[in-house]
Amino acid sequence: MNSVRPAAVIILAAGEGTRMKSSTPKVLHPIGGLPLLGHAIRAARATAAEHVEVVVRHQRDLVVEYCSSVDPALVVADQDEVKGTGRAVECGLAALPADLVGTVLVTSGDVPLIEGQTLVDLANAHAASGAAVTVVTAEVADPTGYGRVVRGADGGVERIVEQKDASEAERSIREINSGIWGFDAAVLRDALEQVGTDNAQGEKYLTDVLALARAAGHRVGAHRIDDIWQTEGVNDRVQLAKLGRVLNDRVCEKWMRAGVTIVDPATTWIDTDVTIGQDARILPGTQLLGATTIGSGAVIGPEVTLIDTEVGEEAEVERAKANLAVIGAGATVGPYSYLRPGTVLGAKGRIGGFVETKNAQIGEGAKVPHLTYAGDVEIGPGANIGAGTIFANYDGVAKHRSRIGKDSFVGSHTVVISPVDVADGAYVAAGSALTQDVNPGEIAVARAKQRNVPGWVARARPGTRTAAAAEAAAAAGTRHTPSDGDDSDTEGER
Repeated sequence: MNSVRPAAVIILAAGEGTRMKSSTPKVLHPIGGLPLLGHAIRAARATAAEHVEVVVRHQRDLVVEYCSSVDPALVVADQDEVKGTGRAVECGLAALPADLVGTVLVTSGDVPLIEGQTLVDLANAHAASGAAVTVVTAEVADPTGYGRVVRGADGGVERIVEQKDASEAERSIREINSGIWGFDAAVLRDALEQVGTDNAQGEKYLTDVLALARAAGHRVGAHRIDDIWQTEGVNDRVQLAKLGRVLNDRVCEKWMRAGVTIVDPATTWIDTDVTIGQDARILPGTQLLGATTIGSGAVIGPEVTLIDTEVGEEAEVERAKANLAVIGAGATVGPYSYLRPGTVLGAKGRIGGFVETKNAQIGEGAKVPHLTYAGDVEIGPGANIGAGTIFANYDGVAKHRSRIGKDSFVGSHTVVISPVDVADGAYVAAGSALTQDVNPGEIAVARAKQRNVPGWVARARPGTRTAAAAEAAAAAGTRHTPSDGDDSDTEGER
């Protein structure tokens, strides 16, 4: 059967969400790397509907700003001061073409686990049944708080009654309204004109359309789904965390079934836009966020956070954080490394322990092994940066960039005061404070010659433990052969 293309999908996102106790609109709270509303928009777009619309009211500017940033083609409608889902849909219809005909789906911006295929199935079932109204339902163990689906003697849907308006008998019903609907556009428009606010909440209920349509002789059907999580909404932060966990479990299961090893899904968090190659291995305590991509055979973790980061095949990242970075195939990172935006580590390169990088291009096979800050620098293929090196890229006014050439070596505890260009095949002696360029084949030594001052401790620190130790050592004849001061061959750590 060919899929039915809905005339419109209306997403309700006007509620205040007071139980969230937040300055952020409820529908903009995220799970799985997307705001709740973002998940609803994606599901709606999967139907290929002619119009996808979001109805807004509470903190409407923030919600509209988000909608415009992710999907400029969205239709935005404002709900007025009249409360209720029925009024929200009525305002939504008013913002769509007056001659709109066909199927209109209604869903909610706070039901993040609804799948696009479920909405497609709803549109198809609605059209195939010839119903004027079709409601998505589910059976739950505890229906408290949900509208109950009341069926007639023929088994069809007779009406939906809200929790506060339900009788004791009706409250025992376990089939609940999901808040997701399929309507014939004309029937919906006509019925909403008749819906009032005579109920416990004083609101215009969308659920009243069902009884009106049935009274007018139209068919009302139900599309029941077994996956009750798709019907779950978020009203407070407890539910936000619960649905976030369910979504993450599903994402982890998807990747494990695709050939990825996730050692401990309970401590692994993967956003919905992440992609992972076959035979990658994800260790405990890992967060893969944003649009991160992991190549096949890579090993990530333990305790790694990657945000919008690309990791190549067979790379290894351990106890590190990276944001907007690229880690090449076969490269290694960590432990305790921080790759800030603009870091590009070439294939088989190395960023080691307690290293921070920013806007750094590190060539193939190059090494920044330990205790280094590398900001605004290009490090050529095969180069080695010794322990404790600092690229001093900021002069208090502007940032400056340095370059370390191919197969060059920078000795330990060096400060490269940018901008400096160290050519291919050059050395910088350990402990240097480098301020000038270095030509190919040269070694730069930028430090003062060591000077030892005899008798200084006895004169400056008399009576101290240090002075006593020095006096004892002198009495024992302990002395070192003076250095000739030739330190030009000092290389430092690799």
